[in-house]
Amino acid sequence: MAPIFEYFIVCGIGPEIRTLDENKGFYGTNYRYLPSLLDQYPPLNHTLYPPPPPQLPMCVLPAGVEFYASGFDGNDPSTYPRTYPIVLTEGDGSKIYVTCIAFRDLVDEDVVQGHHIPLNSFADKCICLVSRLPSFHVLRTALEEIFALCFSPKGSCKPLWDVIACLVSKVPLPTPGKDRVLFAIENCLLSVEAPPKDSLPHADVSFQPLVQCLDVDNLLKLFTAVLLERRILLRSNKYSLLTLVSEAICHLIYPFRWQHVYIPLLFFSGVDYIDAPTPYIMGLHSGVDTTGLSMDGVVIVDLESNRIITSEEIPPIPEPEFSSLRGEILKLLYPNMVDIDLIKVSLGESRDVYHRVANKPWSDEHDVQLRMIFLKFFASILSGYRNFIENTATNVFNTQAFLKKRSRLTNQPLDQMIIQFLETQGFLDFLERGIGFNSNLLHKLQDAIGRGQDPMSILPPPLLEPEIITISDLGGSLPVSGSRYTYDRFPSNTRTVEQEEKRKQILAAVSGAIDNDAKLTPDRAESLSPRERAAERERMVLDIKVKLQGLWLRLLKLGATDDPLSSFEYGTIVALIESDADGIGGSGFVECIREHIHTGWSCQLTEEQFIAVKELLKTAITLATSRNDMSTVRDALEVSAEIYKKDANNVSDCVQRHLISLSIWEELRFWEGYFDYLMDQTSNKSSSYATLVMTQLIVVASHMAGLGLPDTDAWHIIETIAEKNNIGFKQFIQLRGFLSHIHQLRFAYWGIAASKVQSLSAYGVQSALPQDAAHDSQQTIEASSVGRSWVHSMFSRDTSLRAQSFTRVHSGVSDANENKQDPTNTAGQKKPQTNVRVLRGHNGAITALHCVTRREVWDLVGDREDAGFFISGSTDCLVKIWDPSLRGSELRATLQGHTGAVRAISSDRGKIVSGSDDQSLLVWDKQTHQVLEELKGHTAPISTVRMLSGERVLTSSLDGTLKMWDVRTDTCVATVGRCSSAILCMDYDDSTGVLAAAGRDSVAYLWDIRAGRQIHKLLGHTKWIRSIRMVGDTLITGSDDWTARMWSVSRGTCDAVLACHAGPVQCVEYSPLEKGIISGSTDGMVRFWENADGGIRCVKNVTVHSAAILSINAGEHWLGIGAADNSMSLFNRPQERLGGFSSSGSKVTGWQLYRTPQRSAAVVRCVASDLERKRICSGGRNGLLRLWDVTINI
Repeated sequence: MAPIFEYFIVCGIGPEIRTLDENKGFYGTNYRYLPSLLDQYPPLNHTLYPPPPPQLPMCVLPAGVEFYASGFDGNDPSTYPRTYPIVLTEGDGSKIYVTCIAFRDLVDEDVVQGHHIPLNSFADKCICLVSRLPSFHVLRTALEEIFALCFSPKGSCKPLWDVIACLVSKVPLPTPGKDRVLFAIENCLLSVEAPPKDSLPHADVSFQPLVQCLDVDNLLKLFTAVLLERRILLRSNKYSLLTLVSEAICHLIYPFRWQHVYIPLLFFSGVDYIDAPTPYIMGLHSGVDTTGLSMDGVVIVDLESNRIITSEEIPPIPEPEFSSLRGEILKLLYPNMVDIDLIKVSLGESRDVYHRVANKPWSDEHDVQLRMIFLKFFASILSGYRNFIENTATNVFNTQAFLKKRSRLTNQPLDQMIIQFLETQGFLDFLERGIGFNSNLLHKLQDAIGRGQDPMSILPPPLLEPEIITISDLGGSLPVSGSRYTYDRFPSNTRTVEQEEKRKQILAAVSGAIDNDAKLTPDRAESLSPRERAAERERMVLDIKVKLQGLWLRLLKLGATDDPLSSFEYGTIVALIESDADGIGGSGFVECIREHIHTGWSCQLTEEQFIAVKELLKTAITLATSRNDMSTVRDALEVSAEIYKKDANNVSDCVQRHLISLSIWEELRFWEGYFDYLMDQTSNKSSSYATLVMTQLIVVASHMAGLGLPDTDAWHIIETIAEKNNIGFKQFIQLRGFLSHIHQLRFAYWGIAASKVQSLSAYGVQSALPQDAAHDSQQTIEASSVGRSWVHSMFSRDTSLRAQSFTRVHSGVSDANENKQDPTNTAGQKKPQTNVRVLRGHNGAITALHCVTRREVWDLVGDREDAGFFISGSTDCLVKIWDPSLRGSELRATLQGHTGAVRAISSDRGKIVSGSDDQSLLVWDKQTHQVLEELKGHTAPISTVRMLSGERVLTSSLDGTLKMWDVRTDTCVATVGRCSSAILCMDYDDSTGVLAAAGRDSVAYLWDIRAGRQIHKLLGHTKWIRSIRMVGDTLITGSDDWTARMWSVSRGTCDAVLACHAGPVQCVEYSPLEKGIISGSTDGMVRFWENADGGIRCVKNVTVHSAAILSINAGEHWLGIGAADNSMSLFNRPQERLGGFSSSGSKVTGWQLYRTPQRSAAVVRCVASDLERKRICSGGRNGLLRLWDVTINI
């Protein structure tokens, strides 16, 4: 029979001492040190069962090891030994149960001497019993007896390690529901038994701590969070409480099982694990600081103060189950209070039994009653669920039909808690385990309730006469001499010659007794045993993976103004991937993405996140290839096919197609290995071998097409693999046809892969999407418009449009070549003079750009016509002033003072004000370039800044407030407005005193700041509002819900909804002359809207740009536009045409494209226009400014 105790473990300070920061050596008693495994039974060389987990020492002493000047003191409770249980989870989900006793023990003399530790020093030590049986009571009692034998003045009859050896090797596991094992340690008699297999799962823990720490409402909230698989963090200053509550709540969700990370007692140095994006249950001591962690979405349960905190709403349990569940728990906990108005007459046997249990002190019967209460809840909430398991080969559960049936029975709408619960891994696991079996207690309970039977009748009766198995001679009989074994410290087990020699070498090396050149001096790697090296590597792997999970999650949460490629998260991930020679960083990063996908992530990225992830995967694959780590390359290939972004046409672009430049895809060995892996992983072994081969080859071919591997190369690989697997001629024809088909689709969709040298003309198709950033400069505007036309035509009902579009697609290349080769096209025209300058100076992404008008600079530089300034801010925390008139030396000044990225800039005649992520505003003198004032008051990054007349500054912040500042007195005059969420944009009319602001709460607010009151709250948008423009009584807003809206300021009503864009509206402009509206979106389109005949209609679309429109600036005769792909355009409305429109004609269509410069490869963050001098400036993510100066004679 298998033994109940697998190991006896001793952990503490060993011969090699390291701090928690991995620094070798002893640094004094003010530091904490890593615990080591000191002794164990069975010894290291046994083969009975797997070795103890390598992370065990850190888990049993979660705070590390401290040194003390004294040991146990009966007058000092802090020196008392402590006992607590912990639970470890292995990779296959099985649990290991450990009971610990931590105490202060004398440090071994050789360790004291080797590390020069003060004499008679004490340090933390922990003894543990390890078992696969969750019998915490027996584990604790047996361990306490061992501890008592060691330190009792009477001593023990046999050497302590002999008693331990008998205990571990001789006490067997009891047969569930059949026998009881009796054994004794000295004079203490112990027994252990296990419940029958058809009863509730074995839970040798009391549920009393759970119901004492949390009231009923918080208990149900925690229960719901566990059931819905949230991230749950338990906090307490008692180790035992964390484990007992964790175990109890996991037993209450029976018949479901917790399927995710489970660490009831987290070691202190693993606090970063809390940032992991996957569901978990963790317990953390209250003394551990979590200030630097995001904790976003984590359900924090404070067991000491009966409090639950979370940033995400936990849906409530639906009625009528909630009232029933809550009521039954209250009856169990407080029977005298709940039934105070009931008569005391007997109403039946079951009620009497219930009240006899409830009125007694808490016992095992209470635990069973509480577990049955929750099991009845599941029986009710899943009533009839077996009828909705479809009788197919896969036994699919019909969720929608079940929800509709429940909604009809309860006469209530679909409940979110039930919907989320049916999508959990726990429910899916339950279906896989429970289908076809009637032994499930839930099924029995549902049947018993349906027959009107007592629910307790489903439990098997207690075993009246179990078979007794007696184990003798653990403590041994008293020797004839009457001698006893006593100890002043916990003794060490007998070491082998090799172990003793190794210990001496380590201590000698520490003390410097062995010469560095001597052969006996081991380096750190050689001084570790194979098990210690495995433990260290496992700890390092776990640490890197958890760090990667946190960094990946934060990378995806970067704001729209943050640059992923210049972020701390991106740089740290790259460092983790590149610095690890064993490939843990690369494989861990890919595994992190895969786990995030499995938790329900949609895989869609923004454009800048897309570029960052693409580069990270390229790095991971390149390094994995150099190490011949094909499993990481394989996983990265599969992950890359799922991650995507959408372009302006709502067409998906997967990361996978950007990996074609890597050489690994041309190697036959990789694809053969990948095919073999797919064959090994297939679950449908019942199909014919030929079918299985075809299925996996189609998967391989799909990845080849996704990468853009040339057809000839791909077919050679597919053909080679197919021939080796002896498939038939018909299958060859099918494979050839499939490969050709998906390659044609791929080429028509994206064009030829950029890294291959095949000619586009050979295929006769034009790329519908832009290539990599390296080829942006080679892509013409015509190609972009052709691609857009092709995509839109696919969804058009106009057959003529579809035919015309495909004609353009197939002739796109030849037309482009003709235009390049025919010089007569422009022979008769004089090219206008243009000048594009690149301004260098910033070391980070440009995050703010402001254009200074003529009015602001006339008193500084006189009447020079080209004296307009541009002022830029960056993630390098600097503000720079640029004078375009000083060609070659445009940088006029650098303003240094912020400690965060600069997000907003404004100016007047003599001052510049800048707002930053550091939550401050700095006011600068334009002439001296010195800081005049620092304005503090916001509690979040600044989003917008506006200089007003009279030395006033108006600011908005992500803290949801708008403030008015007086620059002369360096004070906040007033908080003029508050929004319910972060403010992203604002506009102010100085003539009327009306302020408009909007942001993440999808609401636009209007205030009269002179009267000090809110005028209107404009509701209608459903997503973030990104842009706002106010002119007179008209307010225009642009939102992420793909619409722009026109509002009346005086009435507070929505006059029109502009809904023709295919992406978020990033910017809006109002042209007062013709009362027209101009909107720009991430779909790359600029739309002109005219207010005519009492309605708004789109009269013109401009498709010059192929990326998000960032800026639209309209003047009387000129219109400047800038986009995220570094393209710019200038539109002109000639003076002679003004007033020349008929009453029925469109005035907005008078804007005509004047010029657009050649685009360069860059991703732009912000754009500013100086229409008076015909200049447009863009700020890129690469820190460069691109100034387009169009010299025009009007």
